[in-house]
Amino acid sequence: MFSLSQRFQVVTNQAVTVGIFIVAFIVGSSWFHLYQNDVFNSAKSTISNIKPSINIRTSRYYGSTNGKAKENLKVSFDLSTDLSPLFNWNTKQVFVYLTASYNGSSTVNEVTFWDKIIEDKNDAVLELNNEKSKYAVWDLENGFSGKELQFNLHWNIQPWVGGLLYGQTNGIYHVIIPEKEKKPENSSGEEQENDSSVAKKKLKRARKQQKAN
Repeated sequence: MFSLSQRFQVVTNQAVTVGIFIVAFIVGSSWFHLYQNDVFNSAKSTISNIKPSINIRTSRYYGSTNGKAKENLKVSFDLSTDLSPLFNWNTKQVFVYLTASYNGSSTVNEVTFWDKIIEDKNDAVLELNNEKSKYAVWDLENGFSGKELQFNLHWNIQPWVGGLLYGQTNGIYHVIIPEKEKKPENSSGEEQENDSSVAKKKLKRARKQQKAN
């Protein structure tokens, strides 16, 4: 006769073994379902009407160092995509995010402008118009002006059990960030003032002289 502890150990081992087989079946069947539906190649998106906006920031929270001005880039965009094929019985949620890649001095850089968590298959069809980016991004090197950005929509399946799955939709959009206009400089390297600013300064001096008299 087995003791109570021995019986408990046998039952526990059997339960763990059965649980491992169940988890393996769920993971394997869900992966097979995704590959069978070719979601890694068939997911499509339409990214369009991207409008960049550059702001100059001097705060370290926006990438500035030692008070040096830093270009911060935000965009507005239109997006149309159907991510419902990414959902099955093992999908907890889908994390989707819009990125832009561009050539740096020695490598390809990538930044994220927008993201969203989709928890229900019924919410997996996205039709966004003039959507604003959630994040202001900056380049660690010289800035975005004059650079070509390639926008892609990526997705990440977060399952109930098993590992994370990554992919991206078929649909790319290219944008060249316009150069920021610079004021002309004089021979001493200082920015030349326009006529209106000079006139305002002369008017202030005249008023100060009148008050002094």
